[in-house]
Amino acid sequence: MELAMIGLGKMGLNMATRLVRGGHQVVGFARSEESIQAAIKMGAQGARSLDEVVAKLKAPRVVWVMVPAGKITDDTIEKLSKLLVTGDTVIDGGNSNYKDTIRHAALLEAKGIDFLDSGTSGGVWGLEEGYSLMIGGQAQVAEKMSPIFKTLAPEADKGWGYVGPHGAGHYVKMVHNGIEYGMMQALAEGFNIMKAKQEFGLDLAKISEIWRYGSVVRSWLLDLTALALKADPTLSDIQPWVADSGEGRWTVAEAIDHDVPAPIITLALQMRFVSRDNENYAARLLAAMRNQFGGHSVKKTD
Repeated sequence: MELAMIGLGKMGLNMATRLVRGGHQVVGFARSEESIQAAIKMGAQGARSLDEVVAKLKAPRVVWVMVPAGKITDDTIEKLSKLLVTGDTVIDGGNSNYKDTIRHAALLEAKGIDFLDSGTSGGVWGLEEGYSLMIGGQAQVAEKMSPIFKTLAPEADKGWGYVGPHGAGHYVKMVHNGIEYGMMQALAEGFNIMKAKQEFGLDLAKISEIWRYGSVVRSWLLDLTALALKADPTLSDIQPWVADSGEGRWTVAEAIDHDVPAPIITLALQMRFVSRDNENYAARLLAAMRNQFGGHSVKKTD
């Protein structure tokens, strides 16, 4: 199958590589010439504009968009809506907000252009391990594009599937990422508790390896934790600053909108905010209050 990959960041390039290895013909486009050259090196054609992308594809065209959520995705789909024609297909594999996705679907389908949203999980490991793909849109369009999904997934019949109408794919991926926040936070807190028990001299890297096999908490996230601890048990070279992609925020907002309690995901998101507060004024104020009402000691800054 022939298709274009718009956006050749680490994940986009890896997905394009997996598609080429699977026998698909890929046209790769990015703003960076270095990224385009990397795509060409791994067997794709290169394009330096969306106009060139469309010109290099045979009708009916398939364009996979893998760019950051928000304005970049908006602009890319807006431009494609003017370049593509009836019968062509756009797949948004990025982390778009599902509300934006529904809007993009309406824009394209008004012009007869098919649209799918594919929540995509797998990160930098997806090249070799395959990607988990959660697909929203019209079921018949998803079936037509199934050769692409079967190639990107871990196996042809595993790790991918149609989940519902336009927006559903990105909605499911949003909740997936919210769950991921909670799982990561729990692992981090557990290892932090063990690190604090200094009199036992616990080998955290060794414990992570023990838990990887037979344990109830074994998981891919634990596998990655073990890799990190093996490389640097003290994590001394890593600053305690944790970003969030936005999907955790959206998940919490959905929980509030639907009156669904989600305390673990919400608190995990809040803890990421705490990691960025070098000043941590609130903690300073708490210490001052304890000193005021109970005479508790406070630690002074140097």
